[in-house]
Amino acid sequence: MKQQKEVSLDRDLGLWSALSLVIGTIIGAGVFVRQSAVLDDAGSTTMGLLAWLAGGVLTITAGLTIAEIASQMPETGGLYVYMEKIYGRIWGFLSGWMQIIIYGPAMIASLGAYLAILLSDFFGFPSKYNAIIAIGTIILVGILNLFSNRYGATFAIITTLCKLIPVAALIIFGLFFGKQGAVGQSISEVHQSAGNFGVAILATLFAFDGWILIANLGGEIKNPRKRLPQAITFGILAVLAIYMLVSYGVYRAIPAEKIHSMGTGAIPFIATTAFGDVGGKILSIGIIISIVGCMNGKIMTFPRIMYAMAKRNQLPFSRTLAYLHPKSHTPIFSTIAELVIVALMIIFSNADRLSELCIFTVYCFYVMAFVGVFLLRKRNPNQHRVFSTPLFPLTPIVAIGGSLFVIASEIVSDLPGVLTSFIFVAVGVPVFYYETKKHGIVEPQNEDAPIEEDETDNSVKSNG
Repeated sequence: MKQQKEVSLDRDLGLWSALSLVIGTIIGAGVFVRQSAVLDDAGSTTMGLLAWLAGGVLTITAGLTIAEIASQMPETGGLYVYMEKIYGRIWGFLSGWMQIIIYGPAMIASLGAYLAILLSDFFGFPSKYNAIIAIGTIILVGILNLFSNRYGATFAIITTLCKLIPVAALIIFGLFFGKQGAVGQSISEVHQSAGNFGVAILATLFAFDGWILIANLGGEIKNPRKRLPQAITFGILAVLAIYMLVSYGVYRAIPAEKIHSMGTGAIPFIATTAFGDVGGKILSIGIIISIVGCMNGKIMTFPRIMYAMAKRNQLPFSRTLAYLHPKSHTPIFSTIAELVIVALMIIFSNADRLSELCIFTVYCFYVMAFVGVFLLRKRNPNQHRVFSTPLFPLTPIVAIGGSLFVIASEIVSDLPGVLTSFIFVAVGVPVFYYETKKHGIVEPQNEDAPIEEDETDNSVKSNG
């Protein structure tokens, strides 16, 4: 299939769309189901709040570091492009390969599987239909993203606003009607230690995951040198505020011992206590919408990596995968291919386990990207930066330290999984060299819509 040279991705997404995608892609079910796990590892409500704060601070340092790179490379593909331009094509390919073949599909499949469980419970469907429900909902969201990127962005705004309603209700009830002390409660069964607190931080870091995916849409964001860093920074800050307020509200609403004993049922219990059975139903709807919004963000962003790689002829069937629909200007075949992989994972594998296996390699690439900020500054000391990482070099150093902590934790807790993730990445090496030998080194043409000159000028002026 021949790609029309004049067709390019639409640069239609403004700040609110990008911001909604950041918030919506981060907030899934984690803030609702991880409260007990974080508290159990932290040992007390005080340490639990500090764990959420620490996870947020580490995520912010990572976001501020990537934002500087994103402002210099506002292209479709995000981390894949950064790795390619900083370290070379093979490293870019391997980071992209891992994301499109295993990590991205596994995350989408996990969300779909959990969503199917919630929908089955809500409507009373037999559990034997869960796989069909999961694949069906994923296909529906996928179809939406085959149309103009405005559809996916508008859906992101709507679902983000909707998911904040039950979150706000929980916060208000806890803050104004809760009778417990949010600070100082401890769990007698749990022995507090630095190691346990580290595990608690690790749990919160996973709840913040997904913030970097907006960078995959760098070729579709208006004034990306300015708006992309803003969306990443403000989005993470907003999520941190939400997570802290929800946690504080939960700790105010019911005793720590009860949160510990109820596990993932703690927040539904609060909703039912505060608002009756109707409240429990509303919370369930809120969680369902939250997961659908998170799924939408991932379905919208991960295929852009496949598209960017196909533009460079680095994948089998690259010409087809790089095709943009002449009316919607979206990579329809990359999206369909990603959804096919997702469906196969739901049917034939354990998607949760596959997504866990990729955590190690994902954070290895994160560390390389964070180090890349130092390399770019050394290579181009006089380059004007529209956005500069605040408190450099402290901020990227903290980001590197946080990622190394995750990497070390994975090695200690799941060495077989770490080795398996190496195999997943290593499989991409022969694919890269085969496709490179077959097509040669190909520079992408017309990959993104051009950045208007006045947009670039305005972004430079506004940042001094």
